[in-house]
Amino acid sequence: MVGAFEQALLALMIFVIMLGMGASLTPRDFYLALRRPYGLAIGVISQYGFMPFIGFLLITLLPLAEAIAIGVLIMACMPGGTTSNIFTYFSKGNLALSVLMTVTSTVFGVILIPIILVFYSAALDLEIPRENIIATLVLLLVPVAIGMVMRRLNANVGAVTEFFGSLLALFFIVFLMVSWVPRNWQFLMTTTSATYIAAIGLGLVGITIGYLFARGLRLHPRNARTVALETGIQNGPLAVAIIAFTFSGTEAQSYMAVPVLYSLFIVIVSTLVTLVFRRANTAAEQAMPDGLL
Repeated sequence: MVGAFEQALLALMIFVIMLGMGASLTPRDFYLALRRPYGLAIGVISQYGFMPFIGFLLITLLPLAEAIAIGVLIMACMPGGTTSNIFTYFSKGNLALSVLMTVTSTVFGVILIPIILVFYSAALDLEIPRENIIATLVLLLVPVAIGMVMRRLNANVGAVTEFFGSLLALFFIVFLMVSWVPRNWQFLMTTTSATYIAAIGLGLVGITIGYLFARGLRLHPRNARTVALETGIQNGPLAVAIIAFTFSGTEAQSYMAVPVLYSLFIVIVSTLVTLVFRRANTAAEQAMPDGLL
């Protein structure tokens, strides 16, 4: 479970992470995004087409308890996280496209996440308090808007805020390791292997499908790597926050199990994938065409 102090600390971290995301944005970013509807479409299809469906398949195929299944579905419906931008950079992908997809999935998520949750929860016969989730998503737009204003008023302050937001997203993983994991160790030791398969498989399958999708569209290899990482790396801190602020009681740890495990394992999976991508980064691939795609 998450205690009162952890909830307050989690809320503060999520606020700073979203503040950093907002500080990375300018009105020009939205203008460029609208001028490239192809990139927007790829981002929406990857995040809200593939990932929820992958989550649906995992829930259908694996023997998961209802609380675990709800955690899988919420995790699968999250937008992309700023962590994907970091791994895109190290994999020598297209950072501009990565940021565009992250922004697109976050902004569109306020509308699409509730719709997708309603659709899949009905298909899976799961009970999810959608109103609380919608309220949380709307509130999270506030720090994004504040971050944009800060970037507008002072570019240097905006850049520093963006940096700390991205850094805190990685620190969040450490926070889970030293806080949530030890206190729920017994639960993690006794939970079924299906829980771990779902937590690891969601990101791994997402990255694979995203890459195959991009290559099927004949995108440049750098863009294909970017789409792969953006598809499979979801906003784990946001999923944990939504569950912490929506559910309570002893079963809260079950709801949070997959988002926490996903957040821990996606760093390992993404690191291994990044190493593979870097080896594939041949000199010929450096001939980047103009534009995002």
